[in-house]
Amino acid sequence: MNRPYLVALIACVTLFATACVVIEDGEVGVSKSFGTISNETVPPGVAIVVPIARQIETWNIKLQELKETATVPSSEGLIVGLDTSLLFQIVPSKAPEIRKTVGRDYLRRLVIPYFRSALRDVVAGYPVKNIYAEQGRKEIAAKIGQVLRESLEERGINVVDVLLRDVKLPLRFKESIEAKLTAEQRVQQKQFELEQAKKDAEIEVARAEGAAKAQRIIRETLSDSYLQYLWIRTLNENPNVIYVATEANMPIFKAVAGR
Repeated sequence: MNRPYLVALIACVTLFATACVVIEDGEVGVSKSFGTISNETVPPGVAIVVPIARQIETWNIKLQELKETATVPSSEGLIVGLDTSLLFQIVPSKAPEIRKTVGRDYLRRLVIPYFRSALRDVVAGYPVKNIYAEQGRKEIAAKIGQVLRESLEERGINVVDVLLRDVKLPLRFKESIEAKLTAEQRVQQKQFELEQAKKDAEIEVARAEGAAKAQRIIRETLSDSYLQYLWIRTLNENPNVIYVATEANMPIFKAVAGR
């Protein structure tokens, strides 16, 4: 292979390589020709670009997470720290519109400002105890998501979910909650002890009632016939016992020592 042909081949390969862009799954292409952005997206695959005449930008349309740490006031004016996450996606068909109206830095210019504003506006309507409670946190997250959907979805951002990962309470409120929990635990312990004492008392009453019932049954059943029966059974079971008749015709038992 002669040298000029080799040089031409390398030049063609280099030109072809620089004239192609690969758009992967989870991405779309936004085409720009002579400064004009096309309203149609370029689907995944290999796309041909022509320097100056046609350029293609790749846009991520996969699920993205924006983490935000904010300090916001509650309805009482107390400052609460929040660790939050916003899960969102770019609507594929809206990528050219975002490119035209906002630019590639849509996260800093569009998503973050709206997210911070929604955090402040929604949390400011809740007292600290609701922000800390699990049900309150779910309600706040749902309201923030609703506010963001109303603001961002028409601009091409699909809000998937809002997560409140952690809540940092004011020190004064945290101490009061800990004191309250300690007092509640003490009340629960006293309640347990009271219930246990009631159970123990019920057991003792049941034992006493059982003993009284047993004594009553014994008194009612100790008739002359029953005592004579016991006398005869004792004689049969133990031949070393003698008896002496009394005026009341009741036996007196006496053991006879074995010889």
